[in-house]
This record gives sequence, C-alpha cells and structure tokens, in this order.
Amino acid sequence: MQRWAGRVAMVTGASSGIGAAISQELVKKGLNVVGIARRVEKVQDLASSLKSEPGKLYPLKCDISEDQELKDAFSWVKDNLKGVDVMVNNAAANGPHSLIDGPDEMCKRIVDVNILAVARCTRMAIQSMRERGVDDGHILHINSIAGHYIHPDVFMYSASKHAVTVMAEGLRRELWNEKSKIRVTSLSPGLVNTPFIPGFYLKKHSSLEPSDVADAAMFVLGTPPHVQIHELTIRPIPLTKSETTNS
Repeated sequence: MQRWAGRVAMVTGASSGIGAAISQELVKKGLNVVGIARRVEKVQDLASSLKSEPGKLYPLKCDISEDQELKDAFSWVKDNLKGVDVMVNNAAANGPHSLIDGPDEMCKRIVDVNILAVARCTRMAIQSMRERGVDDGHILHINSIAGHYIHPDVFMYSASKHAVTVMAEGLRRELWNEKSKIRVTSLSPGLVNTPFIPGFYLKKHSSLEPSDVADAAMFVLGTPPHVQIHELTIRPIPLTKSETTNS
C-alpha cells in the first residue's frame, strides 16, 4: 500500500459501516480520502478521530443519486486535491419490498443509488484520471454475493447488484481495449454487521464485520500494479448447519 501514500481516494457512503471502515484504513495507509455521504456529520466525527494518522479524511456532503451534487463533489476534489486516483463505490440502498406490491419510490432509490450513481462515479473518476495522465488508478465496487445469485426477498436489490457485476466486467473490457492499466475490482461480501442490515436478521445468521471487508479492500489495492483481482468474494463461516450459503 506504500505506493498509494499521498494519493487521493473517494469513498461513497462513508458515514458508517463498510464505507467508514474502508475510509479509516485508507487514511491509516497515508491516503487523502474524500468521504462523501448524506450524513456528513458522521464523516466529520470520523475525521476528527483520525487526525493523528498519516493521511487525511475530507468529509463532503453529497447525495450521490443527485447528479448535480455528484458533479459538485468531483469539482471540489479537482479544485482542492487535483483529482481522484482510487474510486470506492460503496454506497447502496435497500429495503423490504415486494416486486409486485412494493412502492415505486423504493425501487427507484435502489436503481438510482446502486446502479446509476455507481456508473456516474466511475465515469467521472476515470475522466479525472485521464485529465491528469493517471494510468494506475483503481475502481473498486463494493458489490455483494447478491450480485451473483438471486437473494430471497430482496429481488430488486439483487438485480441492482447483478448490474454492478456486469458493469465491472464491462468497464474492465473497455479499459483493456484502450490498453489502460487502470484496474477494476468487484468485492462481494456476504452478510455484514452494519446498520444496513436489520438486527433481527443478524441474530439469525453469521456475519462479517465492516473491518473484514476493509481488510479485503486493502488486500485488493495492495497487490502489485500488474495484478488485477477481478472478483473477490468473502463470506462468514456459518455458525450452524442450518445456515445456507446465502449468508
């Protein structure tokens, strides 16, 4: 990770859970991290706790589903930190819903955050790299095991994560065609103990901690420049025989 010291990373959904854990580890590794979230005060609290670390966390309020807010965030990075070298697409939306009876608003939110915002963040990050002649950047999608099979009861969320899987591979092929050395990784965790998951569900299933996913992200970013991890799947070890591989 030493080669990333002093470089700039943007992490979406940095206010809690996986996003906060990844932001914290990147700052500890010496990166300048732009943590964007709607609840920016939580990112500010995290930044205060990391003041003694070699890197720095820059909290930035942004709803990534709003195109103009996202453009403003990237403009701020360009004006203040020159640009983005590592893009961590972590923010996601989900909720209990039925494809038949669920509210349109929930489906729209999932598509806006989990698909369209990921595409926009990725596009603007690569544009930022190209403007500065950066050809060793990294695009890291925090995907889900739900992006590789149909997860029961959250079909719209699963559909959105399947889209992330396809976008990661599609982006990789486009960059290959350009002979670019920008790397693309899809990191797919199983169940993670975050506010994103209802407490009653966590009580019934084994789970990972946000720090486990952050450790996996550091491993991905820390591989040599000629190594590209396409897909990394991590799951908790089942606590009981009754648990399925869906965790």
